Amino acid sequence: MKFMHRHTELHRSDRIGWLRAAVLGANDGIVSTASLLIGVAAANATHSTLIVTGMAGLVAGAMSMAAGEYVSVHSQADTEQADLSRERAELASNPKSEHSELAHIYMHRGVSSDLAHQVADQLMAHDALGAHARDELGISEALTAKPLQAALASAASFVLGAALPLAVIFIAPSHSVVPWISGMSLIFLAGLGAIAAKAGGAKIGIGAWRVTLWGALAMGITAAVGVLFGAVV
Repeated sequence: MKFMHRHTELHRSDRIGWLRAAVLGANDGIVSTASLLIGVAAANATHSTLIVTGMAGLVAGAMSMAAGEYVSVHSQADTEQADLSRERAELASNPKSEHSELAHIYMHRGVSSDLAHQVADQLMAHDALGAHARDELGISEALTAKPLQAALASAASFVLGAALPLAVIFIAPSHSVVPWISGMSLIFLAGLGAIAAKAGGAKIGIGAWRVTLWGALAMGITAAVGVLFGAVV
């Protein structure tokens, strides 16, 4: 008796949906909150003003990230469902044409004509819509849009990211709060970039440098805006 073994190998692409949202949220939480605090601090704001500003930025940013991520990913999900509905209708009205289309996709990838038609026969007999979704439309279970998952991951990671520069306010000396927030936030960003690169299988150094560079640019511009409005850092 032969047994079919289920393929259980894990791939990094399986986590791409929530990982992208989590990294985006945490990065935005650190950069936007740190930049906001630096800009306000550069305008000679008081310690209590910084705390209120940071908390307001944390809450508003988390809600904005959740709403924006949900709407954008839901738009992607709607598009995917529309494509699947059209493909389902085409399979019902003209299965021979859809079979030929699927076979030509495999032939274009290097499969011989006879084998391509055999593969198309078997895959369409097993799950015609799934075969076309995967090989014609590029929609797979691992990469399909999940709006709620993306929104929750983005909001939660934003809160965690925003809490880091906000916490620096409580330990930084009042006369050097800007250098403290800037320096610590760059360290946080480097760590985030390294973790994200590790989780995604990319080079850690490049991931850390990329995130840190753009974070430094954002904080520098915001600090300049504070100085421009008549303050001294």
